[in-house]
Amino acid sequence: MSLNIGDAAPAFELQNSNEKHGSPVMNVETSSRENGLIVVFECNHCPYVIASISRLEAMAAKANDLNIGFIGINSNDPTVYPNDSFEHMQTRAQGMSYPYLHDVSQDVAHAYDAKRTPEFFLFNSELNLFYKGRMDDSPRDPSSVQTHELDDAIQSMLAGTTPKISITESIGCSVKWKM
Repeated sequence: MSLNIGDAAPAFELQNSNEKHGSPVMNVETSSRENGLIVVFECNHCPYVIASISRLEAMAAKANDLNIGFIGINSNDPTVYPNDSFEHMQTRAQGMSYPYLHDVSQDVAHAYDAKRTPEFFLFNSELNLFYKGRMDDSPRDPSSVQTHELDDAIQSMLAGTTPKISITESIGCSVKWKM
């Protein structure tokens, strides 16, 4: 099942490993803000995520300034990748400025049709999907970034215009599905 542009944000209720930034259990409504919501599927071990940590933090700060919610969701199977366990999420979350939610059942990743980490979903103020895909064209090497698709989509959304690009293929590790 694919999540298409204009579709409503799929509902979820997930445990937050970063309780200093959000309540212990969060959902779409508690995660969003006046101008919308950014959901990023990420994890602890992926080299693409690790290389993007400073840009994830910068995007979370920008979203906060623009009154857009920002959350990370880890849907990886921790039996395959123990570094993605809830306990390891709590350790990583100590340095994060946004909620980091655990999708232990992987139902949310399936509902969002998440394929990789990091992968971004931008929802407007009505919580309808406005953009999905990558943050930029070089998640492992910030010095090589030439395009900023997520940022461009945010600017279009806030301006009330249609983005030039509303869907991109994310670049990163595959979600580690349960067998």
